[in-house]
Amino acid sequence: MAWSIYIQVKHQPDLATSLQQMVFTLRQKGAMALLLVFVLMFFNWGLEARKWQLLVRSLENVSFLRAFSAVLSGVSLSINTPNRIGEYGGRMLYMSNQNKLKSIAATVVGSLSQLIITIIFGLTGLIYYINNFRLIKENGYFAPNFWENILLGLLVVIGALTILLYFRLQIIVAIFERIPVLRKAKVFVLIITRYTTADLQYLLLLSACRYVVFSAQYLILLDTFGVEMLWWQGFLMNAVIYLVMALVPTIAVVELGLRGKVSLYFLGLLSANTAAIIAATVGIWLVNLLLPAILGSLLLLGVKIFKDK
Repeated sequence: MAWSIYIQVKHQPDLATSLQQMVFTLRQKGAMALLLVFVLMFFNWGLEARKWQLLVRSLENVSFLRAFSAVLSGVSLSINTPNRIGEYGGRMLYMSNQNKLKSIAATVVGSLSQLIITIIFGLTGLIYYINNFRLIKENGYFAPNFWENILLGLLVVIGALTILLYFRLQIIVAIFERIPVLRKAKVFVLIITRYTTADLQYLLLLSACRYVVFSAQYLILLDTFGVEMLWWQGFLMNAVIYLVMALVPTIAVVELGLRGKVSLYFLGLLSANTAAIIAATVGIWLVNLLLPAILGSLLLLGVKIFKDK
């Protein structure tokens, strides 16, 4: 995959001109733009920390600073795990012993709220993509964008079921009650029945704000590296990229190659500057994932895993 990206960038028309433009835009607004992206990284994970703080407050009171540390530690442990499931282990280290396993269910609810927002924005972007970039195939058995429309319909159903489950979390508890092998673990998921509709709506609002923040980071980097496109078009195509990344199983440490390939495909429909697209993709991965993971690793050094009450 990395080789494929290299070939695409290498064969970009006027590559030298694009690199010169990248250097020029970086000199013009690079320092301020990179500083803004760096500051927004703290807003990004700060919003996630606020979500987690609210989710576990029925178990124990956690300060915002502790919640922020837990989130960064989760990022650190998640970087080598499929779909970042290590986040759950990193966060529960900051809970008291009797609440560690219970906090996992709370974290799942937070992830579910973020997934719902990703699906909603992603569907909006997918509709724009289907209506504006038709893949016409001559002598094909299906109409243009047939499979894209099938995918859209499937995602609408998945999104509707996810939202239903999110606002009817009691269904999960009922499943644990009916399956004998899960019945003993029911005590660890009962926390999800404590969230009111207002709580869940507020979590969706925080998730939407976080989505806007990390989308803005990517758009700022794209502009800084010289990718010319209308911001709203970039936002919609970026929404499709995030949707793909959310649905495809991957490991964070090797996610960069897939993210680069997907970004080249969708953003390449708006701009031919593949070198700048890859540069922005690498930049956002470094700022939003690798840097927090490094900070989280440092924080983990000070965590006492087993506490005595």
